[in-house]
This record gives sequence, structure tokens and C-alpha cells, in this order.
Amino acid sequence: MNKKINEILSWYSSENPGILRNLYRILMQGELGGTGKMVILPVDQGFEHGPARSFAPNPAGYDPEYHVNLALKAGLNAHAAPLGSIQTIATKYAGQIPLILKANSHDTLDISGDPIPAVTASVEDALRLGCSAVGFTIYPGSSNFKQMYEEVKEAALEAKRNGLVVVIWSYPRGSGLSKKGETALDVVAYAAQIAAQLGAHLIKVKPPSSHIEKEEAKKVYEKYEIPVASLTDRIKHVVQGAFNGKRIVIFSGGPAKGRKEVLQEIRQIREGGAFGSIIGRNSFQRPEKEALDFLGEIINIYKE
Repeated sequence: MNKKINEILSWYSSENPGILRNLYRILMQGELGGTGKMVILPVDQGFEHGPARSFAPNPAGYDPEYHVNLALKAGLNAHAAPLGSIQTIATKYAGQIPLILKANSHDTLDISGDPIPAVTASVEDALRLGCSAVGFTIYPGSSNFKQMYEEVKEAALEAKRNGLVVVIWSYPRGSGLSKKGETALDVVAYAAQIAAQLGAHLIKVKPPSSHIEKEEAKKVYEKYEIPVASLTDRIKHVVQGAFNGKRIVIFSGGPAKGRKEVLQEIRQIREGGAFGSIIGRNSFQRPEKEALDFLGEIINIYKE
């Protein structure tokens, strides 16, 4: 075990050997194995946004097997997906790549202002399918926060008892926030802190904007002159919010956008001290050859 991986695992010293084994496996998988950085392919968009919106740009993506193959060929650290997709691939690809079972889900057919994800899989499912981790989404800013946090607390406890890594997608939204506030720096940093306090081993958030949503927070940012201008500075601040960088924080790729724009963003994310990226639509909506080349560029950025 190299010095960097040993340091990261030391931050989780209260956890049992099963968790440390699975976390080690994710950190040591693929092209970035052993660097302390990671790139993960998440494909929950079919459930979250609908099949046509997710897969019509590259119809091969309608098949869950396409995604696990893409993750393997690209040399990624892990692949995350909901129950149905994982069940489709788990036996054939057992042991080839760490799998993250997305255990709760939301869909865009719900137009309420305060979303709450449904529990759609269990820790038992994750164990049965040989997964290394279970993932949960929370929506800080939703009036349903209490139910979400309590559900995640109970499920995370069961996952940890069984040696599984806990991943939290912490995505602010709901009646407590403006649309602009969903990616505001103060809100994203708060979301990372909430996920860390809920016991996440690995936290996924969106790249933050320079907007400060809450007036009380704005006073503090101004008083202590917290840098907000560059994405690099904002990433540093979000990572700092997750126990001063002692929890693994990775950043989403966001809505589909141009290749050059994504790569510029990835460079700033890396420079800000993030542990990596979790890239969905911006990879699997491209034809396979283009997607592999694109993911290879992202991996090389994190290797620098």
C-alpha cells in the first residue's frame, strides 16, 4: 500500500475491515489506482430523467451492459447504477470492477417543489449482487430533509455493519433554495458538510458557482474574505467543508456540454484538490470510441 492510499484510509480508522477493503478496492482500481484520485461512471439517468433523454444520443446506452463495458475499457474506478441495471450485469462482470448500488431514486414525473427520493434497493441487494458500496441521494433545502436524513442514517448503519462503503449524492434543491442557490458556493459546501456528518465515506456534489445564497453566509464570506472568484478556489472551499479534506469529495460532470468546456472544468476541479469526478451523460452519450478518448483525457488530467 502506497503512502497516499494509506493516508486516505487512515481517515476512516473507526470503520471495520470490510469497509476499508472495499474502499481500498475502489481506490486501487483502473488507470488511477493508487493515485488517491478516481473517476466513476454513474448511470442512474434512465431512472432520474427517462430513457430517451438519457440514451437517445447514443442508443447503445439503452443496454446496461454497454455502461459497465465502457467503465472497464476506460479503466475507471467504479460503476454506479440502480438495482435493475446492476442485476443485469452483476453475474457476468462479478469481481471485474467495483459496483455501487444506487439505493434510492427520484424521477422527473414528480413536479413537486420539495423532492424526496424513494428507497428503491436495499443493503441486502448490494450484498447479494457483490457490490462494494451503496449510494444514496439527499436533497438539502427540501422540506422533506428530515425523512431523507433519517432514512440514510438507518441504511448507512446497515451498510457499514456489512462492510459496504457509503456514497452520498448531496444535491441541494427544494423550497428552501432558489434555482441559482442549488449550486451556490455556500450551499454546496454546506451540502458536503451534511453528507460528511451523515457518515458518508465518499461524497458527490456539483461544481459550485460564485453565487452566495444565504444572507447570513454572505456576511461571513465577506468578513473573512473567502475566495469565490475562480472555480479552483471554490472547489478548495467545498473540500475544506468535508472535514478539511478528510472525506473523499468528487464532483459531477453536470448537464451534457462541449468536450473542451468539460476538460477545462476538470482541470480546475483537480487544481482545487478534489479527489476526482463522476461523469455520466458527458461520457456515455458520446459514441464509444469518442467516450473512451474523452475519459482517457480526464484520467490524464488527474494523473498530472
